Amino acid sequence: MSAAATISPLDVAAAQLAAYNVQDLDAHCAWFADDIVVADLNGEVTMSGIAAYRDKYRQVFLQFPHNHAELVNRIVVGNRVIDHERVKRSPDAEPFEVAAIYTIADGKIARVDFVK
Repeated sequence: MSAAATISPLDVAAAQLAAYNVQDLDAHCAWFADDIVVADLNGEVTMSGIAAYRDKYRQVFLQFPHNHAELVNRIVVGNRVIDHERVKRSPDAEPFEVAAIYTIADGKIARVDFVK
């Protein structure tokens, strides 16, 4: 059994969020599949492929060096993890809330559907 097959969806979601919050782009992106798909829930695909994902979050981390996502609630159902997050771009910024629905396959996030 491979290491990817033994890691839980909860552990994948927790690890990517921890890397996101310290803005470690390489560690964060390591938790996403090469063919990652990001979409708005019930809407358009907004990004596909790890190169596009990496470029997007490189820009986010550069533009918002104090960006932080607080985990409000997490639900795990099978291979899906639903995170309710409160995101604050800077210490004096108004936070905003999102829900991220992560679909995990082979120890990586294969798809994210955002509710904004």
